[in-house]
Amino acid sequence: MVRSYLGVLAAVSLLTACGDNSSAVAQPDVTVQQLMAKTVQPTAEIYWGAVQYISDETGNHDIVPETDEDWEKTRLAAVKIGELGKQLASPSYAAGRGEDWVLFANSLTEVSKRAEQAAIDKDVEKTFEVGGTVYSVCSACHQVYPPKEADVPVINDIEAVKAAVEEHQ
Repeated sequence: MVRSYLGVLAAVSLLTACGDNSSAVAQPDVTVQQLMAKTVQPTAEIYWGAVQYISDETGNHDIVPETDEDWEKTRLAAVKIGELGKQLASPSYAAGRGEDWVLFANSLTEVSKRAEQAAIDKDVEKTFEVGGTVYSVCSACHQVYPPKEADVPVINDIEAVKAAVEEHQ
């Protein structure tokens, strides 16, 4: 009797240990600050950098994708922005934040679809316009969830920005 009781107890213990812990929220591999600094920001900069209108002491400069490869790089950045929006909306990142966190993340995912379509269409003006919308979504989120000063690199040098974008290509 004791032997069968111990056998049942061992089986129940094993099943409990292997049971479904779906109510637990998985911890992300990186903090939200790390994800923003190392992935979200550089990816957004690739998209934003695809179409630029620059006016400086040397004149006006239009920077636009010129090759199919340039447009594909822009499209892939838009796709990645959508994936990152989904990741940020996941319970791992949304836990402990307000409902607006998920709304911001979902907005990023939604606008990424328009960004991807603009790149597929090779539409310079639409790519520029949607880039502004991506920026607005990011800015609105940062108003509610400001980045910690130490977590966000400040880059004032345009050459450093270009180098950072090229590094992530």
